[in-house]
Amino acid sequence: MSAPDPRALPGLPRDADGPVFAEPWQAQAFALTVHLHAQGAFTWTEWAEALADELKSAGPQDDGGRYYERWLAALERLVTAKRLAGSAALDDRKEAWAAAYRRTPHGRPVTL
Repeated sequence: MSAPDPRALPGLPRDADGPVFAEPWQAQAFALTVHLHAQGAFTWTEWAEALADELKSAGPQDDGGRYYERWLAALERLVTAKRLAGSAALDDRKEAWAAAYRRTPHGRPVTL
């Protein structure tokens, strides 16, 4: 699978080697987006528009520090719009992860 055209992802935090991630969940959200696109769940144009809408909604004061939170919000919105998952299912999964995180000792991997 080829990497998406960087011009289609304005504001994507990157260095000379490609995208950079501060947290593992950011890389996972990125990978899931690329995977869903590769599987035909949505076009790259649809994705770019969803992300652009989310970034625009942040307003001009946004410093980009929450880029991947906006990425995830765009992905969730697109996934529900395409009926790949319902918002209730996404909420249930978020709560399951939050509960797993709360019960996981520091330094251990979080698992459901």
